[in-house]
Amino acid sequence: MARVGRCRVTSALRTAWDLARRLDVVEAVVAVDALARRGGFAPADLLVRRAEEPGARGCRRLDGVTALADARAESPMETRLRLLLVLAGLPLPMVQYRLLDEHGFDVARFDLAYPDALLAIEYDGDGHRTRALSNDDRWRDTTTGDHGWHTMRFGYDDIALSRPRTVELVRNMLDRRLRLFRGA
Repeated sequence: MARVGRCRVTSALRTAWDLARRLDVVEAVVAVDALARRGGFAPADLLVRRAEEPGARGCRRLDGVTALADARAESPMETRLRLLLVLAGLPLPMVQYRLLDEHGFDVARFDLAYPDALLAIEYDGDGHRTRALSNDDRWRDTTTGDHGWHTMRFGYDDIALSRPRTVELVRNMLDRRLRLFRGA
């Protein structure tokens, strides 16, 4: 137990433990991702906690939650996009993938990536609608495209309202790019 101001609060790990056992899988992973990133613990630490409290209600679901969790995720919607793809049967994408140039300098960091297909997937929140960020995104996509990468950008509606279409678009592009790079 810790204090924030005059309030007593649980640690990030304890809060993740409680939420991971109670929320549906997607929201549990969203919570664990955010708390692990902020609290500095590994999602697998929840399994250690389970060993200490083996009979706790909902602890059987921790294997699934921790297998999907990733403390590198930088936003809840990014996590939801990753889970949308994975739970639809697509391979697990890499999170916060760094694209380096031939000299080892950073070119870009993608929210999600399938490096074998040179396919980047970005979640664009409301901030990306501003002219400055939109211009930055286009410039970055052109630069990464020069390195052979294709970037797919998705927003809130793509994840919340158009899930089947989003999965189909990514699946088709991933298949196309894998065939291209595998010579099939």
